[in-house]
Amino acid sequence: MSADRLSLTFAAIADPTRRAILLRLSQGEAPVKELAEPFEMTLPAITKHLKVLERAGLIERSRSAQMRPCKLRTEPLQEAASWIDRYRTFWEASFDRLGTYLDELQSETDGEATPPSHENGANE
Repeated sequence: MSADRLSLTFAAIADPTRRAILLRLSQGEAPVKELAEPFEMTLPAITKHLKVLERAGLIERSRSAQMRPCKLRTEPLQEAASWIDRYRTFWEASFDRLGTYLDELQSETDGEATPPSHENGANE
């Protein structure tokens, strides 16, 4: 996946309205009017969001008589997930090393002698 396409994908999914549209399209194709229903915005505003998603390759629009149904395209999301997954492996290894280090510190702390406590004024 080219860096430009990856940037377009991440920019497109950065907006909560566009993520909601993608979530709805994950259930099947839908016309623009149906996609606009849950939002308090104009059809032209929804159309702008759809153009961003289309430019990123996340949706495709077709024409069926007067309707313009939209359909989810998952390839860019799969490519973004693969890119993120490479870093997940790095972070898991880093967290494992941190966990080992913290366990070692805890073992050292547990091994140190602790001074006796003075409960209920026993030494007064």
